[in-house]
Amino acid sequence: MTEPVTFDPGLFIEPEQLEALLDDPTIVIVDLCKKKQYRRGHIPGAHFVNYADIIHVDKPVMGLLPSAEKFSSLLSSFGVTADKHIIAYDDEGGGCAARLVWTLHVFGHYKASILNGGLHSWANEGHPLTTDIPERTPSDYTLTNTGNHVVDRAYVLEHLNNDNIVLLDARGLVEYNGTKKFAERAGHIPGARHYEWTEAMDKTRNLRMLPTDTIQHRLDQLGISKDKEVIVYCQSHHRSAYSYAVLRYLGYENVKGYPGSWSDWGNQPDTPVE
Repeated sequence: MTEPVTFDPGLFIEPEQLEALLDDPTIVIVDLCKKKQYRRGHIPGAHFVNYADIIHVDKPVMGLLPSAEKFSSLLSSFGVTADKHIIAYDDEGGGCAARLVWTLHVFGHYKASILNGGLHSWANEGHPLTTDIPERTPSDYTLTNTGNHVVDRAYVLEHLNNDNIVLLDARGLVEYNGTKKFAERAGHIPGARHYEWTEAMDKTRNLRMLPTDTIQHRLDQLGISKDKEVIVYCQSHHRSAYSYAVLRYLGYENVKGYPGSWSDWGNQPDTPVE
């Protein structure tokens, strides 16, 4: 067995870094791919987690935070404790993995990383896959919602005209401009800047994050600067969770997610819409 990890891998970790840590007892790997994909092949030691189990749904509002009891129970089921470093990955470039990491942050667990590129970078670059299901040794880990890194509709409404706050809409352009709607109303929150979550990905490098200076240049063009509080949202705060992670990685200190996002805002009869 290798020595326990003595460094913080950071918010994003590369496949070769993770492969060197596969036997590290302080690491917990979480697979958020589709179940069929997990059965076909996953990273050795990875525990499968269904995306639906890390969110709460109150239709028509999707992507709300799970209760502290439900989230604690989930993490405890595969042995997470306060000293464990969670590394999450998925098969879509990072949306599901980022949503888990954001949720961990909200619940005060900051030892968490996203595999850069997820299963795409891992499998396409020859790292090992297995069909073996790892044993689970449950813990009794208990977390509490800290209220950090999160906003609700009332907060957004209250701060719509605040020059120190900027909204980042991570949805597709047709959702942002109202051509396509997935709620009672179409459009975007007034003043929101459009930066689709996949714009930050490099499709030529297995969906890894683009170079930071490339991303920062685009954010600067949009007026999404580090001196502002940034609120990220999409349809449910799945895609925008990746935006949260990218901005945090770039050094933005005040980034918050809006769980429910447009499924909450766009289904209200009286919220302002552009």
